[in-house]
Amino acid sequence: MMLTACTQKSENNSNADYNQQELNLTQEWDKIFPKSDKVDHKKVTFKNRFGITLVADMYTPKNAEEKLAAIAVSGPFGAVKEQVSGLYAQHMAERGFLTIAFDASYTGESSGEPRNTASPDVNTEDFSAAVDFLMTLPNVDAERIGIIGICGFGGMALNAAAMDTRIKATVTSTMYDMSRVNANGYFDADDNAETRLKKREAYNAIRTADAMGDSIERQKPLPDSLKGDEPQFVKDYYDFYKTKRGYHPRGICSNGAWDARMTASFMTMPLNTYASEIRSAVLMIHGEKAHSAYFSKDLYKRLTGDNKELLLIPGAVHTDLYDDSAGVIPYDKMEAFFRENLK
Repeated sequence: MMLTACTQKSENNSNADYNQQELNLTQEWDKIFPKSDKVDHKKVTFKNRFGITLVADMYTPKNAEEKLAAIAVSGPFGAVKEQVSGLYAQHMAERGFLTIAFDASYTGESSGEPRNTASPDVNTEDFSAAVDFLMTLPNVDAERIGIIGICGFGGMALNAAAMDTRIKATVTSTMYDMSRVNANGYFDADDNAETRLKKREAYNAIRTADAMGDSIERQKPLPDSLKGDEPQFVKDYYDFYKTKRGYHPRGICSNGAWDARMTASFMTMPLNTYASEIRSAVLMIHGEKAHSAYFSKDLYKRLTGDNKELLLIPGAVHTDLYDDSAGVIPYDKMEAFFRENLK
């Protein structure tokens, strides 16, 4: 989800350096979905190549004896593993895959400073670090690893698939191209050099203030309350992140704000530059009525591999693919796709 103009200030040194702290992981079940009795669950950690410790929930089918195909899951943008990615991971584990749902660098229970930021490079690396971790597990077949990226992490997942040939199959769900939306605005309405120049000037003013010892500006993904005249997709996000349906205290979209300096890197370092060179299998899933459907439709056209598919869910909006409330997440389709391509 693109950042909005709603801002708040935080003190420059308000967050302790997560990389220097011992991680304090929540042990109780604090997901937005019920725990399955068909899988075993535990917390795991691993590092990416930037030295950031990523925290994940691992779901393993009960009584599995043979080596398993494995799937790493992350997203949406501004969510945590206790929300959407964990739901997907648990469902896929119930279907026989070993899965992990991880918090991206700088967010949730994962480490990284400053807090609540994102990077096209680092977050692409997060998927490859997850593959590194999965390959080391004795009960995982290292030749049968796939990934699922949801919302903004759908774009990161495709970027990882273009980079990492160890990824044998990729699913994106309700995908956002974070580079495109930050550079061009929604529906490419601000796709011009002058508008981007003004954005860069604003972000660099924030950097200058931070360098001079002022405060870091934060941008809230969603308002604290709705006025009623917001676009429908903002209302849909609010209905998920700000209500009992999907709220989680560690989720940025539920209860936090982004570091405003991060957006410039998405504008000038486009994701999926080499998407046309992906040769592994790709399944892109999107709601037919989603405001964001154009991201998947356009990127799908750039894929040139012989094993790609775009699945549009009739009548579904963006957030219908966030949980099981609408009953439209195509778990059967994802299972069949991974079974065919992770063998």
